[in-house]
Amino acid sequence: MTKFDKFLYGFIPGLFLPVLFMWVYLARFYPGDLSFFEILKDLYPSPLFGKILMLSSIPNMVFVFVFYKSDSFKIATGVLLSGMIFFIASIFMQ
Repeated sequence: MTKFDKFLYGFIPGLFLPVLFMWVYLARFYPGDLSFFEILKDLYPSPLFGKILMLSSIPNMVFVFVFYKSDSFKIATGVLLSGMIFFIASIFMQ
């Protein structure tokens, strides 16, 4: 079980970081007074939602690079795998 401890240290934050980045991005650049979930509901059927998903997974790739350079390969693998979930979802949304 200790093999997966460091993997989970990268996987769990890697799932929440794109959502946080998407929230900050939409709060800053989306015009209107809608809440975050209402904005996502409005964007869901459009191809723009896939592009925002792709944009929100960029911070994950920055952390993969940082952890890879610091020789924390298990953490980098966890962040990369969680980022792949967002990449695959964004491909199907476009």
